[in-house]
This record gives sequence, structure tokens and C-alpha cells, in this order.
Amino acid sequence: MADLFWLTKAQIRRIAPYFPLSHAVPRVDDQWVVSGILHVIRKDPHWRDASTAYGSYQTPYNRFVRWSRLGMFNRIFAGLAGRAGEPEHLMIDATHLKAHRTAASLLKKGPIAAVSGVPKAA
Repeated sequence: MADLFWLTKAQIRRIAPYFPLSHAVPRVDDQWVVSGILHVIRKDPHWRDASTAYGSYQTPYNRFVRWSRLGMFNRIFAGLAGRAGEPEHLMIDATHLKAHRTAASLLKKGPIAAVSGVPKAA
């Protein structure tokens, strides 16, 4: 299992202040869970395909969903970016996504037309 991703204790200590407080029940080790979340995001497997080294796949999945809804990851990113100061270099990413060929017609025929008052095409 050489391709597993693990955050170090120092990295966990750096982001731990952004974690929500536990409510009476002690939670599973944050290092395991956050490392499992990042592994799934980096490798793009399904949650069920995550390595059992991170524990049950349900724990990282549930924590990811709950913390995402709370905006915890946004706070971590903003907090870490704010501590770094002004960047030396800025980069622009030219990545684009290919839309399905019928995506443009959704504006004319789909639910957006019904809301905006545009008559549907026959």
C-alpha cells in the first residue's frame, strides 16, 4: 500500500483549529479520516474503493459531507492562504470542461426557460 496518502502530525496540528468541536462522543482519529478524504480526492476512486487502512469508508465519507456543509474546508483553505502572505507568483489555469452537445438547448427548453418566462420551443 505504497500509494496511501498520510498527513503528518504537524500538518494535522496546523489545520486542527479549524475542525468543529466534537459533541460528547469522541471521534475517530482526525489524521486517519482527513488523510482518507484527501486520498479519495487525489486518486478519484469511489468512497467504497478507499483503502481499509483509513478505516471504514463511511467515516471519511460522512465526515467529508458534514464538514463540507459546515464550510470547514473553505475556512481551512482561507486560513492557510491568509497565513502565507502575498504570493510571489500567480498562475492562470486554462483548464476547461467540455459540455454535452445538448447542454445549450437546455436554456431554451429546460427548467430555466419555465422560470424565466421564455416560451418553450416546439
